[in-house]
Amino acid sequence: MTKADIVNEISEQTGIEKLQVQHTVEAFMASVKSSLSKGQNVYLRGFGSFVVKKRAQKTGRIISKNTTIVIPEHHVPAFKPAKTFVSQVKKNVK
Repeated sequence: MTKADIVNEISEQTGIEKLQVQHTVEAFMASVKSSLSKGQNVYLRGFGSFVVKKRAQKTGRIISKNTTIVIPEHHVPAFKPAKTFVSQVKKNVK
């Protein structure tokens, strides 16, 4: 499902114009991105959490040059689904 599909589905379910729904979806995504870039987690009860995870420093290899490099500690965004969401998906996906 793409963002356009989500906009279409919300528009059909609510009767709101697609352009307004698109602006709302874009604003939601921008808000989540902004919060995560500030190191703040986003919690949506019954859906899940958008969290910032810390990746420890590690060593990697450049295979073509046969050398090792140090990958510094960094932060990445992650999504942790709510238990109710997970159980719903387990029941319905076959």
